[in-house]
Amino acid sequence: MTLPLLGPMTLTGFDHPWFFLFLIAVLGLAGLYLAMQLARRKRMLRFANTELLESVAPKRPPRWRHVPTILLVLSLVLFTVAMAGPTHDVKIPRNRAVVMLVVDVSQSMKATDVSPNRLAATQEAAKQFVDQMTPGINLGLIAYAGTATVLVSPTTNRDASKNAIDKLQVADRTATGEAIFTALQAISTVGAVIGGGDTPPPARIVLMSDGKETVPSNPDNPKGAFTAARAAKDQGVPISTVAFGTQYGYVEMNGQRTPVPVDDEMLKKIAQLSNGQSYTASDVEQLKEVFTNLQEQIGYETRKGDASAGWLRLGALVLALAALTALFVNRRLPN
Repeated sequence: MTLPLLGPMTLTGFDHPWFFLFLIAVLGLAGLYLAMQLARRKRMLRFANTELLESVAPKRPPRWRHVPTILLVLSLVLFTVAMAGPTHDVKIPRNRAVVMLVVDVSQSMKATDVSPNRLAATQEAAKQFVDQMTPGINLGLIAYAGTATVLVSPTTNRDASKNAIDKLQVADRTATGEAIFTALQAISTVGAVIGGGDTPPPARIVLMSDGKETVPSNPDNPKGAFTAARAAKDQGVPISTVAFGTQYGYVEMNGQRTPVPVDDEMLKKIAQLSNGQSYTASDVEQLKEVFTNLQEQIGYETRKGDASAGWLRLGALVLALAALTALFVNRRLPN
């Protein structure tokens, strides 16, 4: 959680967990206070006539007198947590990453099971994805059917990608493997010229399709989709696949209705082989949600950040409350 003026209070680990040994001393102090209170009560009962004591002694001190000590112990616990170096996840926008958006434009994308059709819905969601993408990421676009074409080389110019998406046209056949290999080549090319680090920039392929590969017929062939997915894994480029459509899609071809049900099994296997993730969407709103989730994953990297400031402030606040309650309840500072 995040508290106003205190900062992040979430925990994902500690840099110096051995500081928790100080809790032994804190527990010792709490135990000593409790023992002193019990000993004080025993002394009063041992040396005083109970009936006489109740008649002449002042009214028993209220239990509120323990609140300052409880707050003091709590503040020491909070300070101990702060010294242990708590951490929390910090999302940092990526600046050197390369993302290739690979879009299937085969004939099956004309199916109207998704309004107005699969391709038009894809174009709408893809442009939203482009708009949401972190500005520093180099985004490229590939369209593929029987062959794959690099429409936009990886760039931070988002207008170029959106203009290319608007011009997507359907074509025959589906060469998914060739599209993946083409994306890997584009990533390799831009990675060689992007500076800012000793290692190649992190890269990801987002593969958007509705059906299985048709050329070659065997995805394990040298140019097949599964072979390309294994090559992506070897190069450290995960593939996020998005299966878009329903089982009831069809297209009109040569005057006949041809079923084109979405094939998410092949896309799941491609993602698995490349160490990526697979997603499914059956309408444009689901597709937009998938792209939004992908943007969050791709556009940012998560690092460990220092979360001790919030715990220090909270500890100081509780310590101040301990002092104030001591002055109001006991008319003195806690001891």
